[in-house]
Parts: sequence; C-alpha cells; structure tokens
Amino acid sequence: MLYAVVRLRGQVDVNRKIKDTLAMLRLHRKNHCVVIPANNSYKGMLQIVKDYVAYGEIDAETLALILKKRGRLVGNKKLTDEYVKEKMGYNSIEEFAKAVVEGKANLKDLDIKPVFRLHPPRGGLKSIKWQYNRGDLGYQGKNINKLLYKMR
Repeated sequence: MLYAVVRLRGQVDVNRKIKDTLAMLRLHRKNHCVVIPANNSYKGMLQIVKDYVAYGEIDAETLALILKKRGRLVGNKKLTDEYVKEKMGYNSIEEFAKAVVEGKANLKDLDIKPVFRLHPPRGGLKSIKWQYNRGDLGYQGKNINKLLYKMR
C-alpha cells in the first residue's frame, strides 16, 4: 500500500521538529506531493506532521494521472510512455502505475524526481484549520484521490 502525502500549509511559524520531519519527507513547499510506502517509520513521521499535510491511500488511476501530468525526469523533462517502456518494460504509464500500487514495481527504479509539484486545488480546500471530519488536513483515506484530482 502507498500513501500520497500533500503539504497544504506554508512554512511560517513551524515548529523545528515538524520542519525537520517535512524536510525528511521532501515536502519543502506548499502543494508539493510525495508517494511513500505505508510502513511504521513513515506512519510515525506522518503523525508528527498531520497538522500540515493531507495523506491517504492512493489508487492506480490517480497515480497514473499524477505521473502523466506532473512526473518529471532529471532536467525537468516530462515523463512519457516511451521512457517508461524503454526503462521499465511496461507499455504505458497506466500499466506502470498499476504495478507500483500492487507492489510489483518501485517509483525509484524509474529515476524520476521524487516530488510532484501540484497546482493549487481547483474549487479550493474545505479548510486547513480542521482535521479530516471538517477539513482537508490529516488522514484522508481514499478521499486523498479526490484532492489529488483537484490539484492535477
């Protein structure tokens, strides 16, 4: 299982421990997204930064959309189906995304930049002052896919 983590709050007046944890997650700016495995060490980090990020389980369709629109190679070149076929042997980005979600492939093997720079959400956020029940911060579950679609 993979988590998509999106930073929603800025860097002013952030506690040092939270700032360091966000740096370890490579979330240096607002609207940046990373895809991480759901293991205990990352879950502990997410618990520390839950008031600054939204996170949840990403599905293959959303991962393919993010890779297509926001995936960048070194040199800021766009990720293409041809590159995925040449480098990994999968016919398309969608096929590769499905393999990544199922655990058969790894994003690190593709040599893409680990951070996706997303657009601010179309239609806006619910709130960044409240947790999941009333706002967009913290654990979102499958609803993270809706947020990522708004930020595509």
